[in-house]
Amino acid sequence: MAARKTSKRKTSKSASKDVESAMRRRNGTLKSGKSGKKVTSKKQAIAIGLSEARKKGKKVARKKSS
Repeated sequence: MAARKTSKRKTSKSASKDVESAMRRRNGTLKSGKSGKKVTSKKQAIAIGLSEARKKGKKVARKKSS
């Protein structure tokens, strides 16, 4: 019998809550970088949420290298 692969979460539940809160803040107070411009794109809000989770030391998948 073949061993079944178990899927592991790449992101912890608490880290996904950080991303969720960044998505909510996107509608109002979320600012980007040094310029402090308002964030309007969904992708940018997700990226900010993930980076905040990384800074807090939560389990988040690695950044994609360019």
